[in-house]
Amino acid sequence: MGVATTPVGAAPPAVLPRHVALLRRVIPPALRGRTAFRRFALWSVLTNVLIVVSGGAVRLTDSGLGCPTWPRCTDASLTPTHQYAIHGVIEFTNRQLTFVVAFFALATWLIAMARVEHRRLATVAALSIPAQAVLGGLTVLTHLNPWLVAAHFMLSMAILFVTAWVWWRVRGSAPALAVPPAARILARVTAVVAVAVLVLGTVVTGAGPHAGDKDDSGKVHRIGLKVSSMAQLHADSVMVLIGVSIGLVALCYAIRVADTVRRAAWLLLAVELAQGVIGYTQYFLHVPPVLVGLHMFGACLLWLAALHVLALVEPRATGEPSDASVPEE
Repeated sequence: MGVATTPVGAAPPAVLPRHVALLRRVIPPALRGRTAFRRFALWSVLTNVLIVVSGGAVRLTDSGLGCPTWPRCTDASLTPTHQYAIHGVIEFTNRQLTFVVAFFALATWLIAMARVEHRRLATVAALSIPAQAVLGGLTVLTHLNPWLVAAHFMLSMAILFVTAWVWWRVRGSAPALAVPPAARILARVTAVVAVAVLVLGTVVTGAGPHAGDKDDSGKVHRIGLKVSSMAQLHADSVMVLIGVSIGLVALCYAIRVADTVRRAAWLLLAVELAQGVIGYTQYFLHVPPVLVGLHMFGACLLWLAALHVLALVEPRATGEPSDASVPEE
């Protein structure tokens, strides 16, 4: 008498893991709903693009050693000093953006853990932020070693990959697309070629004139490769990327894939052509800083556009189920 029983044939109530129950007590329902999850994931993507652009501003204003040590700005001060003037302010501001990026990465991770959804990707994204900060510190401590600067940029592209993937999966707004294997393979090839373009672009920058510090400092070394040769190789890789993307667009029409994929392929091609125009213009104008900064921003857009195509054709790109069957409340 007085004992609750489970109806015959009914599934027993799910028991929340301890950490999930704790997070759901701490995080208000409005901040762990799908809408909040989607917004924090999107802001994680946007802030990572922002810090790439701000990092480019540091380099292009010769402020890479505006804070000559790390994690402090100088040996005697956590914040910029008059000795380094505006360069110290620019470098220090870029460092502070790390906390903004970390906030959204951490918030996304906490919501993912509370929802028991996309936890692995969110965890990788959250852990990548301190890794990026440490790598950035090493670039300062090694006086802007060009190979470490290049690695710093490529790690940002890797973080963009993870954060964008979280956002697209959380959106879950598009229906699952039945895409023929040929389109999926070509989309993957396009993404791989895009990576090669980004890598070669960092090498060109590492061999080029924008070292990140004052030209007369004598502290910053460059990659010992001929700039014109590396620029030509980079341009060739872009041509390959454009060719593969044109093939992808043609294939989308030939095998009649969904309109969503076609539009994404056209968008990727448009971004590539715009990047090509900017790249050639900056080369013939002897790489003015403004165009270089715009080219870096365009690199982020190109990478996101390539990932967008890939996200649409991958089997689990849309509407991925939760990692475990755990009730919302």
